[in-house]
Amino acid sequence: MSLADANAFAFSLAASLMVAIVIFRAGDGSLSVIPADEYDGDLSEIVHEIDPHAP
Repeated sequence: MSLADANAFAFSLAASLMVAIVIFRAGDGSLSVIPADEYDGDLSEIVHEIDPHAP
């Protein structure tokens, strides 16, 4: 998934679920999106976090 696609998907999920979403780089180098409270990987692999409650 490209960074633009990951950002669009993460923003859509954050707005729909009203939870913070993280975009992270998986072990194979691809980007993936997951709710922040479910992410238990290496913090250095997080590319961006989208929080719908942030000002």
